[in-house]
Formats: sequence, structure tokens, C-alpha cells
Amino acid sequence: MLSTEPIIQLEGMGKEFQTSNGPIKALDDINLTIYQGEIFGIIGLSGAGKSTLVRCINYLEVPTSGKVLFENKSLAAMSPKEQRKARQSMGMIFQQFNLLSQRNVLQNVCFPLEIAKVPSKEAKKRAMDLLKLVGLEDRAKAYPAQLSGGQKQRVAIARALATNPKVLLCDEATSALDPNTTKSILSLLKDINKNMGVTVVVITHEMAVIEAICDRVAIIDKSHIAEEGKVSDIFSEPKSKIGRQLILGDAAKQAVKFKDSRKIRISFDGRSSSEPVIAGMILASKVLVNIIHAEMKDINGTAMGQMVIQLPQEETEAMRVLNYLKTAKVPCEEVNDYDI
Repeated sequence: MLSTEPIIQLEGMGKEFQTSNGPIKALDDINLTIYQGEIFGIIGLSGAGKSTLVRCINYLEVPTSGKVLFENKSLAAMSPKEQRKARQSMGMIFQQFNLLSQRNVLQNVCFPLEIAKVPSKEAKKRAMDLLKLVGLEDRAKAYPAQLSGGQKQRVAIARALATNPKVLLCDEATSALDPNTTKSILSLLKDINKNMGVTVVVITHEMAVIEAICDRVAIIDKSHIAEEGKVSDIFSEPKSKIGRQLILGDAAKQAVKFKDSRKIRISFDGRSSSEPVIAGMILASKVLVNIIHAEMKDINGTAMGQMVIQLPQEETEAMRVLNYLKTAKVPCEEVNDYDI
């Protein structure tokens, strides 16, 4: 069960950048609450404002409007010393790892501890413990150039954990990695969240990353939050156009070829993945339907996702399909040219 105690709150937050062509609004009226101990995802297309948002959370970028609260305290109202302390409580990992090439693995992990003026012996012990945690204790003397991408990101995670942060901010942390390495890094983040109680904020453009580890998600589009909620709810029935685009992908756009037919979007939001909903509908209504698009996932034995079907042109047959879905309490809605 997730905590109901907020650790990060964004209230009406906005960010503008001044350019030679005038101000550019990167973020506008962002309102989000992230709770202690959860894995929270922020997803959007390139240029949506994701990276600016995560940099505003830890005040690497200072918002131009609104508030950022960390543990119920406004970062803007803090002294520089208090801000630094708050920032130390928010470790950060990046897409390109950002390791220091002239330092070996152990020295990279020790770096934030040096800045925090932790004694050398204590810092090295802490660093070795963290390298063991991420499975790289045998690579302590290696340099970044000698590591694979996955190993570099594990070092970056160990470094981000060095100051015992309460929050881990992950800005496209798996975008530069292959699928198998991505899976192992996400598993590591999940273990850190579970075993250390660290709140994890994942910034990504990949829905598969959100689905793999996040409890809740916010979708950002054109500097605004388009929708927010539990991953299972958003995945089964996205409310926004950008949500449907991210979840259903480009394949959904093929549905516009069926302009002259009625279409129904069926949402799967908690049924057993072994329940033959479509087969039952066809058998009961004695009507064949055309499946235009389907995006389904089995999440712990539960069917999550959506399916768009083409109804037969004959009205009585179409009604038999709709009546079956209504009787079976299967969530569905008619869509016009599949508005995505």
C-alpha cells in the first residue's frame, strides 16, 4: 500500500526561458503530488518539458512561477544552505551517465561524498557498499571507458545513492541502453525502491518503462499535464489524445482507414487475462467483428489495455454486439474515426 504522505509537491509551477525571439514557456501550471516510497513516472514526447520538469524539482532550474515543496517545505523559501541539503536528498541519474572519465569507479561514487566533506575512509566504505549493491564491487578500479553502458548506469546509480537520498530522479536513465540492459536497470531501481524505501521519479518517453515499474504516472504534453493517475487506469483507458497516442502507438493511426464504419473501443481494466471476452461476445451475439487495433498487456494475471473493433453495418447485428458488452459489463464507447 502506497504512503499518503507527500514528499514532492508542485503547485502551479511554471518555467519560462528568455531567448532572442522572446520568452518560451517550457512548463505551465504544473500541479503534481509525489508520495513517499512510490515509483512515479512522467512521460511525454520529445520537447514536451520532461527534463525541464525534473530539473525544476531539485532546483537545478529555478521555476519562474508557482511552488516546489520538498517534505512540505518550499524550496524557494529555503536558504542556500537548506537548498543544498534538500538537493542532497534528491539523487539524480542521467541518460548519458555523466561519469568523470579521469576517475575510476570507486572515485566516481566517492565524488558526492567528497563534496559533502565526508571523511575519506568513511566515504570509501560507503562507496564499496553501494558498488556491491549494484553488483560492481569487482570493478571498483576500472575507468568509465572500460565499462559497458549498463555498468556505467549502475555506477551512476551508486553515485546518486551515496548521500542517502530520499528521492532518486531518473532523467531518461534507460534511453541509451539496449532492451535487456534496460530491464536489468529497471529491476535494480525497483529493488532500491522496495528495500531502501527511496522514492523514484522516472522521466521517460517510453510507455514500456512506465508499465514495468511505476505505480502512478503523469503524461506531459506541450508544457502541460495532460492526465495523471494509476498506471493501470491510464493504460486501460487513457483520457487524453496524447495518452492514447503514447499507449496505442502509431499502429492506432491505421484505424482511420475505416472511415465509413462504426467503431467501438473496448477497455480492459481488471478482468482476468484468461477470460475470453471477444470470443464470448462473438458466440453470444452470433456476429463476426473486425478487430482494427489491440494493445493488450497481462499485468499479474489482469488484462489491461484497449481494443478497437469495427461493428457490422447491419444495425440489428451491431446492437447485438453492444447489448452483449453492456450485459457483460465490459467498458466500451463508440468512437468517430478513432479520435487519437
